[in-house]
Amino acid sequence: MKPPQAEEYPIFYQKYIDTVSENVLAELEHQVVAFSTFLKGISSDKACYAYADGKWTIKELVGHVIDTERIMAYRLLTISRNDKTSLPGFDENEYVSHAHFSERTLESLADEFATVRRSNMYLIKSLNEEQVNISGLANGSPISVRALIYILAGHLNHHRKIIEERYL
Repeated sequence: MKPPQAEEYPIFYQKYIDTVSENVLAELEHQVVAFSTFLKGISSDKACYAYADGKWTIKELVGHVIDTERIMAYRLLTISRNDKTSLPGFDENEYVSHAHFSERTLESLADEFATVRRSNMYLIKSLNEEQVNISGLANGSPISVRALIYILAGHLNHHRKIIEERYL
């Protein structure tokens, strides 16, 4: 699948899309195991660490990744089915503050991520080229199914890099 063109998504997502390899489907599949394994190697003490006041802990950041995975997959499903509903945005900080991720183990969050991503892969692999090319509205801006697929991979790349650089 070719990368999305700039007109297929809001510029905000460019930083995610730029991190994705040439084979987005292989990257998405690889991330299932690689990210889960990476998380399971982090100590429970570190999982509760935030690198600065007001920043999420690793558990909260992983919870955010899972929430975003679900939201982007819902957008992808809705738009790929040619539903013209304008999809809402979401406040990531509100989601995290009401999710109680700190009460969970990092291992359970890693397992949940893998389960959600595996489920999303069934959806993504079921799409034909016509569906991948459909665009809709999310958070008031046009976005294509192809862009959403790339955003799933790139969003995870972005946050894994933050964990590696600022938390570990």
